[in-house]
Amino acid sequence: MSKKHPIISVTGSSGAGTTTVKSTFDQIFRREGVSTVSIEGDAFHRYDRAAMKAELERRYAEGDQGFSHFSYDANELEKLEGVFRSYADTGKGETRHYVHDDDEAARYGSAPGTFTDWAPFEDGSDLLFYEGLHGAVVNDQVNLAKLADLKVGVVPVINLEWIQKIHRDSSKRGYTTEAVTDTILRRMHAYVHCICPQFSETDINFQRVPVVDTSNPFIARWIPTADESLVVIRFKNPRGIDFPYLMSMIHDSWMTRANSLVIPGGKMDLAMQLIFTPMILRLVQESKRS
Repeated sequence: MSKKHPIISVTGSSGAGTTTVKSTFDQIFRREGVSTVSIEGDAFHRYDRAAMKAELERRYAEGDQGFSHFSYDANELEKLEGVFRSYADTGKGETRHYVHDDDEAARYGSAPGTFTDWAPFEDGSDLLFYEGLHGAVVNDQVNLAKLADLKVGVVPVINLEWIQKIHRDSSKRGYTTEAVTDTILRRMHAYVHCICPQFSETDINFQRVPVVDTSNPFIARWIPTADESLVVIRFKNPRGIDFPYLMSMIHDSWMTRANSLVIPGGKMDLAMQLIFTPMILRLVQESKRS
């Protein structure tokens, strides 16, 4: 953690909705005039698309059926920790982009499935914003959780997470449902051992719970809408959280535990604006006083 150069980390698995959460943070940053450097978890994958395919084939041949992008050793977590540490100490660091598709290829000038070159951050940012798979990892090699000043978990119930992933990867990336299902199965071991433990490290978790039938996510024709969902917001440390104010501003919300607030799914953006705006401003003010 660094009062001078704060870091916000938004962590969630593929299909969890971290990109949507990032959009809300971006709105707050623009409205409040907060200058940020953003980095993506995909930039810290260890392998590009071709190399990952070769590595998967090699591991399968050796009997390792559980290797995936969720796995620690499929990512440059030491490099990510170094970027967090460098930014916390100096406000400097570097990142790159993983190019997913043709649209991004046109934007970044690199072929789909490859990385751009590493490039330094622009000077003068107020904070660093991370969004990806591994922003709160604690293991024998790295401790990213202790370096981030605000850690946010995005954790839909798992059937909803699978539905969102299947629809995203099918519509935007051209994969078949069968291919996405194979990926989900291959990632399950690392999901349990590498992704889930991070949500005990996060300061706030947002868990979307559908209130429609998602019993078989592999045949679902559409993603449950926000109005067909509830969101459970869990605060690791509820001290300083004004729950009566939040409930007065977010109609039809209620508390289930001393640290948990339930809201209508359509009010998630409003809740994030109310919760995170003062937190972000506090981080920036403390930074400027340091």
